[in-house]
Amino acid sequence: MNPFSQSGGAPAGEHQPDPDYLKFIQNIKQSTGIDLSEYKEAQMKRRLTTLRVKNGYQSFASFYEAISKDKTLFYEFLDRMTINVSEFWRNPNRWEVLRDIILPELSAGGNRRLKVWSAACSTGEEPYTLAMILDGKGLLADSSLVATDIDEGALAKAKQGLYMERSLKDVPQDVASRYFAQDGLMYKFSEQLKKSVQFRKQNLLMDRFEEKHDLIVCRNVMIYFTEDAKNKLYHKFAEALRPGGYLFVGSTEQIFTPGQYGLEPTETFFYRKKS
Repeated sequence: MNPFSQSGGAPAGEHQPDPDYLKFIQNIKQSTGIDLSEYKEAQMKRRLTTLRVKNGYQSFASFYEAISKDKTLFYEFLDRMTINVSEFWRNPNRWEVLRDIILPELSAGGNRRLKVWSAACSTGEEPYTLAMILDGKGLLADSSLVATDIDEGALAKAKQGLYMERSLKDVPQDVASRYFAQDGLMYKFSEQLKKSVQFRKQNLLMDRFEEKHDLIVCRNVMIYFTEDAKNKLYHKFAEALRPGGYLFVGSTEQIFTPGQYGLEPTETFFYRKKS
């Protein structure tokens, strides 16, 4: 399901230049560094129009004024703009490939600390899945695990580590019982494993990346960017990997010409940086 989808069809005039929306994009970039033009316009405009109308603003100009003054509304804008749709062990067979094939290759020899990054980590399900798998393989204590997102609200939820039961539907039962404890209607993630993840705010399109990662996980995010933005990000991700390191992408994000980024396909949705 496309989380941008809204009932009722596209807003009138969506395919015509809209000075009100274009000025909004310009203002947001100047004030926050977030470049909405890097996202697919029809989807993003429809999503933000729904938010604007819901809050009672007749134009993007008045909506921008409001979010400039109201932090709660600004965080709601960030939450709507980003794709905070996540769950643990999403597409389980791909995580099994990571556990059974990729991590043993990366950790072969056992004398090097793994550097792992969950990019666009949303509310924490992905980096915590990584933490559980690394812990299960006995690798977590000797790994550096960083998780980043542009949305401070999502990062705050990730640090809290409380989740609804439906987020755990793909977690193997034995793993769920080891790392989660029921807390009322919610499930609380292991405090010990929470400490293993360093959460940071980051704008993927604007910020520089750290280098020499063994594994970068960025799943189900790239599909919302323009082709130019994707191209830029794949170059940045490749540069951020050490030779032999892996990029793990989502099930709808196959890279059709990985060689132009110095990457080679291995397992499905895994790309290794050429040595």
